[in-house]
Amino acid sequence: MAEPKKVLRAIGRTFVADGPSGVSIRDRLKGLTAEDEKVLRLVGAHMGRLASVDLKARCDDALKHSTDTWAHRKRELTSVSSSRWAGSVTTSTHDQWGLSRRAQHAHLQSLDAGIRMLRHRLSLPVGEKGSRGKPGGYRSRHEWFTKSRRLAVLEDRCERVRAEREAGRVSVVRGGRKLLNTRHNPAAAQLTDTQWQERWEAARWFLNADGESGKRYGNETIRVTPDGEVSVKLPAPLTGLANAKHGRYVLAAGLTFPHRGEEWRDRIEANRAVAYRIHLDTASGRWYLDASWTRKDLPVVPLDTLRAHGVIGVDTNADHLAAWQLDAHGNPVGAPHRFDYDLSGAATHRDAQLRHALTHLLHWAKATGARAIAIEDLDFTDFKSREKHGRKKRFRQLISGIPTGKLRARLLSMCAEAGLGVIVVDPAYTSMWGAQHWQTPLTTTSRKTSRHAAASVAIGRRSLGHRIRRRTTPPRQHQSDAGGHRTAQARPGTRESEGNRPRVPGPRTRSDGAGRGRNAVDQNAQNRSGRSAEHEFWHQDSLPLSL
Repeated sequence: MAEPKKVLRAIGRTFVADGPSGVSIRDRLKGLTAEDEKVLRLVGAHMGRLASVDLKARCDDALKHSTDTWAHRKRELTSVSSSRWAGSVTTSTHDQWGLSRRAQHAHLQSLDAGIRMLRHRLSLPVGEKGSRGKPGGYRSRHEWFTKSRRLAVLEDRCERVRAEREAGRVSVVRGGRKLLNTRHNPAAAQLTDTQWQERWEAARWFLNADGESGKRYGNETIRVTPDGEVSVKLPAPLTGLANAKHGRYVLAAGLTFPHRGEEWRDRIEANRAVAYRIHLDTASGRWYLDASWTRKDLPVVPLDTLRAHGVIGVDTNADHLAAWQLDAHGNPVGAPHRFDYDLSGAATHRDAQLRHALTHLLHWAKATGARAIAIEDLDFTDFKSREKHGRKKRFRQLISGIPTGKLRARLLSMCAEAGLGVIVVDPAYTSMWGAQHWQTPLTTTSRKTSRHAAASVAIGRRSLGHRIRRRTTPPRQHQSDAGGHRTAQARPGTRESEGNRPRVPGPRTRSDGAGRGRNAVDQNAQNRSGRSAEHEFWHQDSLPLSL
């Protein structure tokens, strides 16, 4: 009996990804005096305590939060800081609570997916093989028993998380949960107790100021002039430290913003909103200031316009990007390109590796003349979970190592600056069909095409609206006349032999003057054999009467 065909899932639509909604730039505060650092530490610690109190109040409100409770919290903070400081604190608190709420929902979905997979595999007999797309039963009774215990653990955990979500309780750590857990073993993070304490305190400081349109230089709390002068509006308890009018403290350091400095300067000169954040890097002892603002009404390039100049298909992998250029008809052009990166080590190293690889990718894409880059809409949450591929540890490590979120965020922001669009396609069957239809045809004696390079071709063709598989080869009798070459077909290498030969101006031979050969392409005018002139009625002209 023939094996039933695998039911393919529906392919999602292809769309153009929206560009970044904001811009963030950074510059170092150089030349700070000891008094400047003292004031920044005092302001950051004071506002950090207020932010912690406000976050606790917001978590206590849970689902009972309303505009009245928000206004009440803001009034409480205004009396010990200022109205603008209070607004920045409450806005940051709501962002933190909302982010924790979304993370809680994602965690609940992950638990549900794991429970469903465990129940499915436990319901199958031990040793039963899986079908296409679905895993089979467990290999032994011991593994079956172990997974049954894990099912009980996940069900208990899922009930607890669901109860917390229904009650509106979230878990938030100001300063970061990872840094908090490092406290139990600072030596593993190559930190001493003193270094960990300094980093923990600096992470919990609050020196953020939201921008305001129409105000001077776009921000009243942390103001930066076009000349680079930085001043901070001190909270009410610290106004005695002011060295300028209206309770402001002017720092001795100046800013230049070498990256996007002109764009930032244009905004503040027009009094448009710019948000600032001051923070300390405890490892190097350097102070930095971040400036950010939102972008509105960005031009959206239609999908057909991006397709007109071809695309660059990119296949994302754990250690490299495989890319291939495709023309508007879906044909691969040139040779494939590979952009390697190493995602081991610290977060700063991983981010630098991604930026380096994407920079080379964008430079090559602009040199080809393409207008868009096609990537997959990757999301490894459900169908490649731990419960489905429990024994395939290397495969799960490979999946978790692919930088899906970081890569996409970086690519969108960098493509917006390079003037390139990003086309997002469904990742279904791109690797499988790319290897099936394109890996062998694109392999030559001097080039071995990898499975990832073939997948990049499949991604590019899907973004262009073409089918992934190549055109089917016609039958032998349809390739030419009944298995042989056509008698009227020109020989290989002969160009334009079936058309009229163009007349070359000027003499063709030494005895032929210019202007001759006008009827070279007119066979009838030359009375050639087999032409219509041969079958015309012949008659002799009459003799002139003068003879």
